[in-house]
Amino acid sequence: MLVIEQRCGATQQVDGRLVLPFDLRQKARLRTRLESGEEVGLFLERGGILRGGDCLRAADGRVIAVVAAPEHVLTIRSENLRELLRVAYHLGNRHVPLEIGDGYVRLAFDAVLRDMAARFAVAVSEEHGPFEPESGAYAHAGSHAHGSHG
Repeated sequence: MLVIEQRCGATQQVDGRLVLPFDLRQKARLRTRLESGEEVGLFLERGGILRGGDCLRAADGRVIAVVAAPEHVLTIRSENLRELLRVAYHLGNRHVPLEIGDGYVRLAFDAVLRDMAARFAVAVSEEHGPFEPESGAYAHAGSHAHGSHG
């Protein structure tokens, strides 16, 4: 089993891809597989979140790129900032992880939240794509926020 214990900076050389949904990219200890099928054991510092584009260094020196797996998500769009903020407020009250971009918010699919959002003057669509929610105001210092993912 390939052992990965550390993050590394982005590099041109990538020896493998680790494709994971958001819920698994939050785990510091994980037994999984690379895209190639090779078994991997993650033993990372606790409190960090792996983001699509992050790189990891395996114990044997290989560099593994993290890829945000496509997931079933809801994307809520509106040119009316007030309506978009109202939806975000109500989702925040439910402590729902949100990806925030220019003119949209995205969350993991939930039929109840889809129906709630549809009551506002916004466009709600179900999609399959990477999900990169905000880290949160009290996120671990090792994690980082990304810019627009739209």
